[in-house]
Amino acid sequence: MTLIPRISRFLPQLSGISFRQAGLVLLSIMLLFTAGCAKRPPASDPQALTAYLEANDPLEPMNRAIFSFNQGFDRILLAPAARLYRQFGPPDIRDGISNFVSNWREPVTFVNDVLQGEAKRAGTTLTRFLINSTFGLLGILDTATYWGIEHHSEDFGETFAVWGFGEGFYLMLPILGPSNARDFAGFTVDFFYDPVSLWLSHKGWTYVRYGRLALRGLIYREENLETLDDLGKSSTDFYATIRSAYRQNRNYEINNGKLDTGADDDLFDDVFEDDEF
Repeated sequence: MTLIPRISRFLPQLSGISFRQAGLVLLSIMLLFTAGCAKRPPASDPQALTAYLEANDPLEPMNRAIFSFNQGFDRILLAPAARLYRQFGPPDIRDGISNFVSNWREPVTFVNDVLQGEAKRAGTTLTRFLINSTFGLLGILDTATYWGIEHHSEDFGETFAVWGFGEGFYLMLPILGPSNARDFAGFTVDFFYDPVSLWLSHKGWTYVRYGRLALRGLIYREENLETLDDLGKSSTDFYATIRSAYRQNRNYEINNGKLDTGADDDLFDDVFEDDEF
């Protein structure tokens, strides 16, 4: 199947969105078209070509500048907010908030399970959502995990990968962090077509949509305070470390944890938990 028929499936759904949303969707589609088309060093320079292919980062100067901005944002606002959240939020309360936010991401996982042809995993996701939304008090309690129904996460970036799209070039996004052409396109689709977000938009509660994203970021940062801080101190090139960890972890997630990544699994699980923002 070619790229155009794949994209055309989504075009009839775009008529009801705003110009800003349409612009973001168009940008994401353009990124998919450009995925893998970046200029590379000639074969006559095998050392440079190998380094280029391993990094997959033709926009590195720009990405590093954005990474520096993100580090400043984290240092000034996000990390202090995460420390305050930990200091004044009792563990049980924080767990409940994290469970609640995770539960209302289950519809996104369910849709992507279905689109990936994972019927069994889709059934697990739906079961978790129904159990936690009822017996778990709207998801505050993770009753499903207590009953042995384990959580997993899927997103449209992973769905694009299953459909055969290449990852494209590496991207560092302002505030949002590491990504690539394919995952940014997937993030855009997930954000605007998340069933919960569509319901919130229908209710006119657009601010809640962005609040959910911000809260996920705060939870992620609080849960990884020590991991990210220690990694930053121990890395000679923190940017390159994050880039490598992100790419390997995404491959791990796309293959549903079936890759043999050895001792590095714990690092990837800690730094990029499945509900990354």
